[in-house]
Amino acid sequence: MKYSACVFDLDGTLLNTLEDLKNSVNYALKIKNYPQRTVEEVRSFVGNGIPMLIKRAVPQGTAESDTQETLRIFKEHYSVHLNDNTKPYDGICELLEYLKQKGIRTAVVTNKAHLAANELIKGFFGELITLTVGQKDGVPTKPDPTSLFEAVKSLGCDGKDVLYVGDSDVDVFTAHNGNLKCVGVTWGFRSRESLLSAGADFIADTPQEIIRIIG
Repeated sequence: MKYSACVFDLDGTLLNTLEDLKNSVNYALKIKNYPQRTVEEVRSFVGNGIPMLIKRAVPQGTAESDTQETLRIFKEHYSVHLNDNTKPYDGICELLEYLKQKGIRTAVVTNKAHLAANELIKGFFGELITLTVGQKDGVPTKPDPTSLFEAVKSLGCDGKDVLYVGDSDVDVFTAHNGNLKCVGVTWGFRSRESLLSAGADFIADTPQEIIRIIG
């Protein structure tokens, strides 16, 4: 095996969360009498954490106090509805089962709030994911590698044999900031061109291709 551990992004990589994110964004916007956003707009807004998602979703020039109120409304709604339409991408559970059978440790590092991420991971994947590191107060979001370093250390790795898997340029930058190789997956929220432009070391069109990359 080339790698003894694999670190995954969550939204757009393991789980298709886009519909539930869009619904909660639009609920918060509706409460504030702001224009609704399309699923493609929300797709383009995600990747840098929930506060940035809301900042991008509210109208340009919105006061900070109103942005924070919209964020609060979003969080309340999403905490109840985060699992209405969310599901793993095809082939993900099989990939994680393969990694477990081969003794390859797994972790999730995500800009999603830690409690929400942990709830989704436990609900969908159970023991197939060894560790979840979500966004916590006072910890910088990806592409800062702080959370990635925490995960690598907790997995008991030195980083040289850890592979990072994500669907966005943020993930590529996170991996490289942590001195890891990155697989960019094309089934998520960003295009193949975006991943290549960011410098992804590998491209995977299906979860099965990650097995080949892992070796």
